[in-house]
Amino acid sequence: MKQQIKILLQQALDSLKQSGALPADANPVIQVERTRDPAHGDFASNLAMMLAKAARKKPRDIADDLVATLPASDTVVRVEIAGPGFINFSLSPQAFQAVVPAILEAGDDYGRSSLGVGKRVQVEFVSANPTGPLHVGHGRGAAYGATVADLLDAVGYEVHREYYVNDAGRQMDILAASVWLRYLELAGEELPFPVNGYKGDYVWDVAAKLHRENGERFRHAWAEIATELPADETDGGDREKYIDAVITEAKTRLGAEDYRFVFDTGLDYILADIRDDLSQFNVNYEEWFSERSLTESGAVERAIERLEQSGHVYEKEGAKWFRSSDFGDEKDRVLVRDNGQSTYFASDIAYHMDKLERGFERVIDVWGADHHGYVPRVKAAMQAIGDDPDKLDVLLVQFAVLYRGGEKVQMSTRSGQFVTLRQLRKEIGSDAARFFYVLRKCEQHMDFDLDLAKSRSNDNPLYYIQYAHARVASVFRQLEEKKLSYDQATGLQQLSRLTEKHEQALLSRLGRYPEVLEAAALNHEPHQLAHYLRELANDYHTYYNAHQFLVDDANLRQARLVLIQSVKQVIANGLGLLGVSAPESM
Repeated sequence: MKQQIKILLQQALDSLKQSGALPADANPVIQVERTRDPAHGDFASNLAMMLAKAARKKPRDIADDLVATLPASDTVVRVEIAGPGFINFSLSPQAFQAVVPAILEAGDDYGRSSLGVGKRVQVEFVSANPTGPLHVGHGRGAAYGATVADLLDAVGYEVHREYYVNDAGRQMDILAASVWLRYLELAGEELPFPVNGYKGDYVWDVAAKLHRENGERFRHAWAEIATELPADETDGGDREKYIDAVITEAKTRLGAEDYRFVFDTGLDYILADIRDDLSQFNVNYEEWFSERSLTESGAVERAIERLEQSGHVYEKEGAKWFRSSDFGDEKDRVLVRDNGQSTYFASDIAYHMDKLERGFERVIDVWGADHHGYVPRVKAAMQAIGDDPDKLDVLLVQFAVLYRGGEKVQMSTRSGQFVTLRQLRKEIGSDAARFFYVLRKCEQHMDFDLDLAKSRSNDNPLYYIQYAHARVASVFRQLEEKKLSYDQATGLQQLSRLTEKHEQALLSRLGRYPEVLEAAALNHEPHQLAHYLRELANDYHTYYNAHQFLVDDANLRQARLVLIQSVKQVIANGLGLLGVSAPESM
């Protein structure tokens, strides 16, 4: 409906330009919005005010000309000018009724558009270090990123979903060392476990696999190893120096080949678990991109060379630094340490360089809110190597705070005390997790109430929406039980019978779906769609409670059936984009 009004206004604008009443170069983007007050009609446009400066005329005079020039339309029954020059449109009942055949004809594709056709966008999300299972904090980024990608796909973009696998660097070395130490314990060695090691049960699982499949191959006497180590924090030492020393000993005693074997055993085990976890969460990717591949392919070295050629690298105390402060960062950043090891930051520069080299017009990174300070330095590096930093959108997601029985659940990844995403799914189901994670703006703090998510009540928004879908299905089962038939053609012919206020509300709400979908996609705000579905469900439940659908009047019955079938279709479409099922019964 909005698009039809835009077309009418464009035709009027073109006519006025051709007649000389408006400048030929006046080409504003025509905006049409739904009115908040029904007294002002159904839709309104500020086109006259947008044209006033170029035309050097009063907005109301331009509005008068536009209204006088509007082509005739069966859709529009009244056009009025309000305030400083708003043009208000009131639509015919048939205009609202037309949404029903549009929904039933399009089916699963209703609401989708070609807005982004021909544009390639990459969405990178989760990308948690494969040092342990995903926890509920990662779950919010997973649900949000997957939904943003699906929404962009729904409005025509070619979307490439990607997980950046941090399979290099110090944290992975700490994991490898933790696995090796647990392996040594299983092999009979007695040792104190590092304060800074990974302590979760999953480390024991990886170590057990290593020991079961390789026997004593990686065993070394701890008594000999311990003599080479400094004191850990429990003995008055430095935890960081201690774990680094353990890593060094592991690399030295195992040798490059065996160390890589232990390293990859931990990596592959945990990454396989993450893949399975996300797949069960209805989150899938086109690509799992290896950080290690950036070094092996020479991309990191190339990125540093590009920065050097642009004059933004200097050496200090044996390390290479990027002058990120020249681009608004709070301080300069290390690219290569004094030991010759490139930093995470250097890899991230190479990764974003690689993204744009692959031809993506936009790249979207979904990061935890604790990475907010990282954004300006990445954009600075992109600008310094000659790429357009505006092609990068970083969406920051606050972690969810989990509550059970009114009590906050404490979590610590390193200590291994946390609620995993798999545990969350088992407790409340993937549907509830996916839905509740996107119910608020990503940058807002989220208190995740497990009790509410599990409840079968109208206070649970997901239950309320899914129940609306199931309720429609139950009406059609009752139809069959009463030996009555569903005649869609007759229902579409009798849409004029839908005159009740609840029916009018549903028709208006259904017509909003494509607009909501487009806004949710372009603004990266899945919560808009979630709230829309709740409003649609409320309209349907209110209608259900106020009226009988299987009435004796056959024509009215068929009209109401096509209306509620449209509701069912839109709920299913919307829930599908949120990664949630639409049950036929509950």
